Amino acid sequence: MVIYVSSPPETTITPVVTKPKVAIVDDDHSLRSKIASALRSQFEVFEGQDFEAAYRLLQGSELDVLLLGLPLGDAGVRECTELLGRLVGSEIDTLVIVLSSDETKATALKVIDAGSYDYFIKPIDTDVLRHLLERAVEKLHIQRENRILRQEISRKSAHGDLIGSTDAMSHVFDSIKRMARATTNVIIRGESGVGKELVARALHEQSPRRNRAFVSVNCAALPEGLMEAELFGYEKGAFTGAVATKEGRVETAHQGTLFLDEIATLTPALQSKLLRVLEDRSFTRLGGKKSIKVDFRLISATNEDLEEMVREERFREDLYYRIHVVPIFVPSLRERVEDIPVLTDYFVSVYCAANGFPLKRIADDAMLALKRYPWPGNVRELQNAIQRLVIMTDGEVISLKDLPSEIVQASGRDSRNRFRLPSGGINLEKEMEAFERRWLQEALEQAKQVRAEAAKLLGVDRNRLNYLCRKYNL
Repeated sequence: MVIYVSSPPETTITPVVTKPKVAIVDDDHSLRSKIASALRSQFEVFEGQDFEAAYRLLQGSELDVLLLGLPLGDAGVRECTELLGRLVGSEIDTLVIVLSSDETKATALKVIDAGSYDYFIKPIDTDVLRHLLERAVEKLHIQRENRILRQEISRKSAHGDLIGSTDAMSHVFDSIKRMARATTNVIIRGESGVGKELVARALHEQSPRRNRAFVSVNCAALPEGLMEAELFGYEKGAFTGAVATKEGRVETAHQGTLFLDEIATLTPALQSKLLRVLEDRSFTRLGGKKSIKVDFRLISATNEDLEEMVREERFREDLYYRIHVVPIFVPSLRERVEDIPVLTDYFVSVYCAANGFPLKRIADDAMLALKRYPWPGNVRELQNAIQRLVIMTDGEVISLKDLPSEIVQASGRDSRNRFRLPSGGINLEKEMEAFERRWLQEALEQAKQVRAEAAKLLGVDRNRLNYLCRKYNL
């Protein structure tokens, strides 16, 4: 049971606001004081008077920007470029803005070439400096977010782009690990859009064939005549338009992996030819007479009921047993609802970086709607939706009003859909807080931020409303 009190202790509601960290290092005490006074309301400000202090601040204060005064003369330029040189290639990503009375272009170029973000001529206009700092901090934050993303992508797990922490996905990862080093044929089963090709690629990347070709063929993409030529290749003159010999996908996959997506769409004739290749490990190009030996691992995938197709004689039973040695079942997105926030954050990061945007985030109410939507197109549909939201949404927060209408409407349907409990369970406390925050935002917006009116709309007293506003930083 949850008990609410009308006026919680103040010690439980301390909001944390992090200001960008700026250091001013200059031997002119009055200049440092002037700049610090102008910046302190917007930045956390540190001070130092010489290059030794600058080194200490860079190493210990996690600075965003260093304002570095440049002493006159060659010695000052030498010390400045030496400091900038030590930052290049180090883990310190602080941006340095040099403050100088030297207006000569040669000095400015030396400092900029050494790695300074900007060169600011004294006397200092603090309004202009503040604007420059804002742009520098914004650039630095984008650089940091993109670096984190690049590190994340470069250190991809052994499962490639497959993402998930639910029990259902853990079982998929375990199956990949067990089957990667085997030579057995594998078939990947699952709905359209769940990521069957990603599973196939992960199997290949963890296999002894990883340094050979991974050849992917969508069997539903071409009609029978063209598909046969695509798979098995052809000799010059085999048909009208065959002006040169062409190697087929089966041949290209020699010593590597052949992935046949939507294998259930192959015609009976192509099923028979594929079966012969699997049995004999050889094939003949269209219009050719020479038998070509091949060695490849077959991974196939389908979203069809192959067993029903076999019973109806629409899929060869002998081929079914050839390809269905080890099945891997990939769950639909609605079967792993708790993976949606992880996938969403990943796609937001990818598309923000790809488009040069600052990292955006999904508001709590929007995330709830995403989790309630059934996602008939599975992960592919979610990925496309997030890409569209990242591009089309202004600002850094994607809220409920930004979501497509079909997602919002689906999240508000009858209670059976709204409160479908995922197999992995939920965190009730987080779900309740998300609801609370959403209603608080709605009330404040309707009351035009007048808290007394918002309290009446929510049926709580003013103290309770103030507590909630502090709790959710509204």
